[in-house]
Amino acid sequence: MARIEAQGLRRSVGVGGMFAAAYGNVGSSIYYALGLVAVHALGLTPVVFMVAGALFAVTAKSYAEGATMFPEAGGASSFARHSFNEIVSFTAGWALTLDYILTVALSAFSVPHYLGAFFPALLHNPWDIIGGAAVIALLAGLNIRGLGESSKVNVTLAVVDLSTQVVLVIVGIFLVLNPSGLVNQIHLGTAPTVSQLIFALSVAMLAYTGIETISNMAEEATEPQTQVPRAVNLVVISVLTVYAGMSVVALSALPVVNVHGHYVTQLGTTYQNDPVLGIVTAFHLHGWLQTGLRDYVGVLASTILIVATNAGLIGISRLSWSLSEHRQLPGIFAQLHSRYRTPWFTLVFFSILAVLLLLPGQTSVLGNLYSFGAMMSFTTAHVAVIALRIKQPDRERPYKIPGNVRIRGAEIPVMAVIGGIGTFAAWCAVVALHSEARIVGLPWMVLGIGGYLYYRRRLGLDPREIHRVARRERPAFFVELEYHSAIVPIFGTDVDASALRAAAKLVGEGATVEAVYILRVPNQLSLDAGLEREEQLGLSVLESARLAGRKLGLKVQTRLIRTRSPGAAIVEEAESQNAEIIYLGTAHAPPSERALGPTAAYLLSHRPCRVVIETSPADGGNRATSGRAASQVRPVGGVRSRGGR
Repeated sequence: MARIEAQGLRRSVGVGGMFAAAYGNVGSSIYYALGLVAVHALGLTPVVFMVAGALFAVTAKSYAEGATMFPEAGGASSFARHSFNEIVSFTAGWALTLDYILTVALSAFSVPHYLGAFFPALLHNPWDIIGGAAVIALLAGLNIRGLGESSKVNVTLAVVDLSTQVVLVIVGIFLVLNPSGLVNQIHLGTAPTVSQLIFALSVAMLAYTGIETISNMAEEATEPQTQVPRAVNLVVISVLTVYAGMSVVALSALPVVNVHGHYVTQLGTTYQNDPVLGIVTAFHLHGWLQTGLRDYVGVLASTILIVATNAGLIGISRLSWSLSEHRQLPGIFAQLHSRYRTPWFTLVFFSILAVLLLLPGQTSVLGNLYSFGAMMSFTTAHVAVIALRIKQPDRERPYKIPGNVRIRGAEIPVMAVIGGIGTFAAWCAVVALHSEARIVGLPWMVLGIGGYLYYRRRLGLDPREIHRVARRERPAFFVELEYHSAIVPIFGTDVDASALRAAAKLVGEGATVEAVYILRVPNQLSLDAGLEREEQLGLSVLESARLAGRKLGLKVQTRLIRTRSPGAAIVEEAESQNAEIIYLGTAHAPPSERALGPTAAYLLSHRPCRVVIETSPADGGNRATSGRAASQVRPVGGVRSRGGR
């Protein structure tokens, strides 16, 4: 949640939330990355993952330093904006946009393959393509309508997923691990060849992308200076451990064999699209245990991949909104749906592109293309962090990459230098060895940069300068509050302050009431997104409440709260202000919040103080005995409200 006040946005995401979001993206890639790498790396698959993992670790350090300096959405694009100019910033952001599209396509395409444990037809074209397209369409539609997300659910799924992967590694060690067999599978120079090994290294970076998630969430962290580095370290340790263990177990379960003079492993053939199911199948457990484990992995993997698909849609919505606010994309990419107030055009536009990328029906095509954008973004992040050390040596750095050397008075981070060289070399390998990068990736960048330059020229703006959409100044009455006796959440268009007037009957004369306007920010947008129209409405409603309170003899303080969870925001506000009562009127709330909607249910379950819920008669229930024919009042908790009805 976040609120507008003199100090800016209040943040609420902790280490667990950032870790869960990042691991949901990075950890989910194991369900397809294993197969994509094994088809080229063969017996050296574990080594390839560890080398790529080392590069990921140093890249994560650069993101940690950049994100703690600039805790805002955008990742590498944001770092480039502060260190170079808007052209470099857009280039990084446009490359990252391609990555998000591919995240959506890859994750969605893998869902039907794991559901193939129940429906075998989904394992093959065209049903896997149709299934992946259906997942994207469904999630895009839900996000347009305002799909909610729960950090608790994400944390739970991340923990369950990580625990399952660890259990599979442990079970595999006891059932199939064959150390001598692992060594005997390696035929360096033949299987894999040097070119195959380089190709596999560039593809392996696919497994470790997703660190941008933590950078994007830094703007919502309660203490980004300390929590971002901790979350980064947790993700690095967890992912490296899982990939090392899973790849070793996978090659023990499905070893490299010589078939008609060609070395292959079923990880890269039969189970290329669902390698974890291949591992479980190779355990050869007895009867129901084998079936149960296979079904469990199928359900868990498909669930995690759906979450990753949705995270990709949310990520690209936030990124495109940020690019649009900085006048790097046309304003239509920040246009909200007239009813649901979500970035419908962005969701539709990029979802269509993701579906088009599914049409070849091969994860290898998507994986090869993914590395193109990821390596470009990673390289930009490294170079930006190094440039900031030179250009702005005195800037506060809450987290500084360890291991520095002083060159001409500037502290140069050795890890960022190594990471930049490594990711740039990987990008060069992608362009040289992956035809998809040349056919799709390079034209994508050329069209994007050309469009950006044309757009800026059409607006008469310098393409190198920052030109952010102007934001209205905050009114003077957004002030810090003392403790209050009552909190009145206000939704939507309650310009006649009916909720406040009703609440006035439950507090004593001259009491101070806090009128809180709830501005729910869609998950697809940054908490700091413009939403000028919604803010203006909220300010108008709050001003009406303040004037109405004066006529009623109340001291009314007003506050506009931006949040993704209205119920949690209200509970937090009540606890922080030691409120005696919360009066929730739902007559002007969105349809989903009327009667006992999600916000009311949350207040009932957490109940930080006395809670009174007012609903309209049309929503059911008995009318109040106060004579208000238009409403009913439900005191909660067995405590009679002062001045109650």
